[in-house]
Amino acid sequence: NNFGIKKFPQAIIIGVKKGGTRALLEFLRIHPDVRAVGAEPHFFDRNYDRGLEWYRSLMPRTLEGQITMEKTPSYFVTKEAPKRISSMSRNTKLIVVVRNPATRAISDYTQTLSKNPGVPSFQALTFKNVSTGLIDTTWSAVRIGIYAKHLENWLQYFPLSKILFVSGERLVSDPAGEMGRVQDFLGLKRVVTDKHFYFNETKGFPCLKKPEGSSKPRCLGKSKGRTHPKIDMDVVLRLKEFYRPFNQKFYQMTGQDFGWE
Repeated sequence: NNFGIKKFPQAIIIGVKKGGTRALLEFLRIHPDVRAVGAEPHFFDRNYDRGLEWYRSLMPRTLEGQITMEKTPSYFVTKEAPKRISSMSRNTKLIVVVRNPATRAISDYTQTLSKNPGVPSFQALTFKNVSTGLIDTTWSAVRIGIYAKHLENWLQYFPLSKILFVSGERLVSDPAGEMGRVQDFLGLKRVVTDKHFYFNETKGFPCLKKPEGSSKPRCLGKSKGRTHPKIDMDVVLRLKEFYRPFNQKFYQMTGQDFGWE
């Protein structure tokens, strides 16, 4: 396809890991005016030294009126990312998919466990000291969920109006509603609607009736919607307690109550 030109992305899904970013991107790709990079470029965290032209070369070609997008969920927790993205363009629109940080941590751990069955237990990794109940905030699965802390970093470079917070829970329970908000934020016509989704009982996920460029329905792959291991309720409750003040702060900062309490 030699039509169109490669542009820097006008919108980036910057987070969060295990929040529902792949689902969001797949849902967005149904839209005829969205063109997105398939793989995560990791430019603003790992590949920044390759330069902006290298980054642009990864982008799909777009026609007039189409928007270019990419997603790399680790940007949200990368100290240098806000500054780097704003120096590319301060008009970049940012999307963050967030979900209950305690559930997100378990999902993160589940992914690690599937790749490396020898890892310590969730409890062992969560607590610095089980008897005192002190949580280990250096463990990335815990740290990523302190959304308020990461957001402060972004707000030094971007106004709140340039950032859309998508509920990972609502992306599952009401995909069309959440996609309406996303399309509005991106300045797109509301093309992706409830006509596009059906709920797959087995996976517990919404799936696409007719995804981009294919005739058959499609659900997210096997690595999505993994069954979580059994984790002691007490551990989950302590983790939720730990997150509560950070969640409240996040609700205040964003003006949105995500209902995680």
